[in-house]
Amino acid sequence: MDKIPLTRPYFGQEELDEIKGVLDSGWVAQGPKVQEFESNVKEHLGVEYAVAVTNCTAALHLALLALGIGPGDEVIVADYTFPATGHAVLYCGAHPVFADIDPQTYNIDPDRIEEKITSKTRAVIPVHTFGQPATMDSILKIANDHDLAVVEDAACALGARYHNRYAGTLGDVGCFSFHARKGITTGEGGMLVTNRDDIAAKARHLAVFGMTAAWDREKSSTFTIPKFTDLGYNYKMSDITAAVGVAQMRRLDAFIERRRELARIWDVHLDSIDGITKPFVDPDVEPIYQSYVALVDPGIERDRLIEKLLIEGIQTQIGTYASHIQPVYRSQNRCERSLDVYHRAIALPLYVTLSEEEIYATGCILERALGELQ
Repeated sequence: MDKIPLTRPYFGQEELDEIKGVLDSGWVAQGPKVQEFESNVKEHLGVEYAVAVTNCTAALHLALLALGIGPGDEVIVADYTFPATGHAVLYCGAHPVFADIDPQTYNIDPDRIEEKITSKTRAVIPVHTFGQPATMDSILKIANDHDLAVVEDAACALGARYHNRYAGTLGDVGCFSFHARKGITTGEGGMLVTNRDDIAAKARHLAVFGMTAAWDREKSSTFTIPKFTDLGYNYKMSDITAAVGVAQMRRLDAFIERRRELARIWDVHLDSIDGITKPFVDPDVEPIYQSYVALVDPGIERDRLIEKLLIEGIQTQIGTYASHIQPVYRSQNRCERSLDVYHRAIALPLYVTLSEEEIYATGCILERALGELQ
């Protein structure tokens, strides 16, 4: 069997044509293609504003800054997430407070949010883990009751739905990633979306050093020297990056359907294998399976399983991280469910060109390896 990677982005002639168009235009920095990409995402999600940036971490940082989060503030963060979520809070000088998860969905448990709220709490960041939306109705009610902002970390969830509403469009602001492992990719890249004009304006301003963007000046018929009114950041997306995004957006729905089809095939295989449990799907959501993350039974050494599969030419990975144990945070929070999932979760290969035969072959090797570890 050929080696099977964890993920493999899909690109075709459309991406090459879009990139060539940008290179031929002579405008390769942030410009018209970025605006086109923003418009495509905005229209797909049905939101008022979209701001393209270098990555989702930048989007999260800008979202918090636009909401006025700063030193002395606390932000409640889903514990089971890539540390970019907590890092964005630290970048603002604020304090991340980690809340435990529902061990079935891997998403933040709303019952664990309220107990973390103090007089310093300003916002909550639910994470739509691996492309499955969190229970947003409960989260939004808690936020409304306590006057908290809601920043959706929808890094993995472009196109996922909660009660037929798109993830990332339910709170004050949503943040998406276009990293190589995401549903669509630009290599690196991110997007902030919102229906609030104040958040969009502040985020866009801070993403370009706190000055007027070059493309906006290019379109003006008058000469002006920009002023730097705020301490902004260089979070701009280039038109080259956006060109790939424009082409990928045309494939988004097809990619999502294919990933769901592959997940159903994986589900059938895992149902017949001892020692591992397929991912749970909340009946209220439509996930996009950015990753297919299963749980090995307690007592099975997940890391040894990953090593055994790698020897057989199959790349797997942990799910993501229990943030509260990462030394950078010096956290006193305890999130036992998140910690348990962190030790037992395994991401299996899932990408649009993966075949059913490859899943079957991988499943056979997985079953044998699990049997050796039990």
